[in-house]
Amino acid sequence: MKILVLHGINLNMFGQREPAKDGTTTLAEIDARLLALGKELGVQVVSFQTNHEGAMCERIHQAFGENIDAVLIN
Repeated sequence: MKILVLHGINLNMFGQREPAKDGTTTLAEIDARLLALGKELGVQVVSFQTNHEGAMCERIHQAFGENIDAVLIN
């Protein structure tokens, strides 16, 4: 099984913006945890972050051709 995780607008700023409110965990750390969990469950996880809604739509369409089984939008 392959899962595409789409991270939306400004999530690339995790760990940098308002650490008192949002914490210090970066998007790279979140992706690493998702990859590890996927490996544990026997699932391939592919992550994509964009600040452009159109790019997110295009990535969803691209996923169809890559035989992605599910899309998780964060």
